[in-house]
Amino acid sequence: MPKVTIYHNPRWGKSRNSVGILDSQNIEYKIIKYLETPPSPNKLKEISQKLNLRPKDFIRKGEQEYINLHLSDEQLENDNAMFKLMSEFPKIIERPIIISGDKAQIGRPPEKILEIL
Repeated sequence: MPKVTIYHNPRWGKSRNSVGILDSQNIEYKIIKYLETPPSPNKLKEISQKLNLRPKDFIRKGEQEYINLHLSDEQLENDNAMFKLMSEFPKIIERPIIISGDKAQIGRPPEKILEIL
């Protein structure tokens, strides 16, 4: 079983570049296309802990879905509400997210994933 998981969107360069880094390092990994299979709120909570970030810190504020949600400061501060919204609207999740054991890293820039491999 792969020790590394990548929450991946093949349409985006940073995500493809992160996969390329994993390939170049001969690291076995599992791809989760998070737009097709969004993580549950509980899984997002687990990812948040591994990233050591609150959910409001790994969302894409420029995405149209985020803009359409008109999130208030109060909503952004409610982690459980944010996990639920991120699961319902996975396009707002920052990408890619690479998980290795009990650590995770956002591949922006893609080379940052080397910090946890």
